[in-house]
Amino acid sequence: MTARPHEQEPMTLLQLTPDLLPTALPSGWRAHVPGPDDVPDLHALRARHEVVARGARTAGADATQAEVTGDGAGTRVHVVVRDTTGAARGWATVTDRAAGRVLVAVVVDPDLDDATGDEVAAALFAWAEAAGLALARARGLTRTQLDSGAFDADPRQQRRLVAAGYARVRRWWQMRRPVGDDDRGLRPTGPGVVVRRLRRAADGAPDERDLVASHDVLEQAFADHFNHHEETFDEFLARLRADPGHRWDHWWIAELVDGAEPAPVGVLIASASVDEQGRAVGSYVEYLGVLRTARGRGVARSLLDAVVTDAAERGRTRVALEVDADSPTGAADLYVRCGFSTSYVTQSWHRYVDVT
Repeated sequence: MTARPHEQEPMTLLQLTPDLLPTALPSGWRAHVPGPDDVPDLHALRARHEVVARGARTAGADATQAEVTGDGAGTRVHVVVRDTTGAARGWATVTDRAAGRVLVAVVVDPDLDDATGDEVAAALFAWAEAAGLALARARGLTRTQLDSGAFDADPRQQRRLVAAGYARVRRWWQMRRPVGDDDRGLRPTGPGVVVRRLRRAADGAPDERDLVASHDVLEQAFADHFNHHEETFDEFLARLRADPGHRWDHWWIAELVDGAEPAPVGVLIASASVDEQGRAVGSYVEYLGVLRTARGRGVARSLLDAVVTDAAERGRTRVALEVDADSPTGAADLYVRCGFSTSYVTQSWHRYVDVT
């Protein structure tokens, strides 16, 4: 895949790692960069955190593997904290998300007492800020946004975010729709709307025109959404391909066909959700965007019907997605009408830092 002439290859964090020895760790504890051998410990640490914070695991083992050692590792930098016995007690990740924004994830072992956990969290958030500033400096920015989060039912993480200087800015509904045999078969689309899959060559390679059109539609569709940061075509494509659940046959494009030429106006990109045995049991909507000029034509509903039908015909049990609780587009109402309900709630927390 060649980049557009005006674009550069996606940046990596390989040369942007700051000092990986956070101060203020408990006596005898150590911090280091995780590698392949650390993946089982990190996945177990994340699972313990999720079970306590929201009552169930969210991320699969394949996601941890991809973040630390897979294709997704190129845009991430990590640090893991181990106690005097060698047990993994904390893990922080900084992800190069887009110009002017980095994602910060801090996981602390819920089995630690609050005082020790707070100490570890403070060190990891301080490290993450240094990493975010290093990335912003390399991009030539004077200011950057640190974007972190918490489960709505996790006051401990929220308290630690406040202590690190973050402010809560948004809530997100994590919605799910069960899928069964009744969802098989094609559904009627909106008037003048045609939904098709991403075009692919005989060897399975995606059609570059469709890829570019998908990126263009999504950038325009999300321009009026909360916290949108422009992402280059290469960054967009590399990030999606790094997801272990990515599948080219999980891309759908909606076109209006009531004009002289079919025009792409909506895009849905999904991924496969797998269980601990690696079996694809669900589909997850990574993106669903419709151009403002085409809203109200049934485009979003038609795209949702496509992914639900596809999941049913693959024998999967659910389709899930995330929606802004304060979305100005009324997307949440559409999802409810389509059979989705909220399974849990997450929060976005932001901190802005100046590059010195």
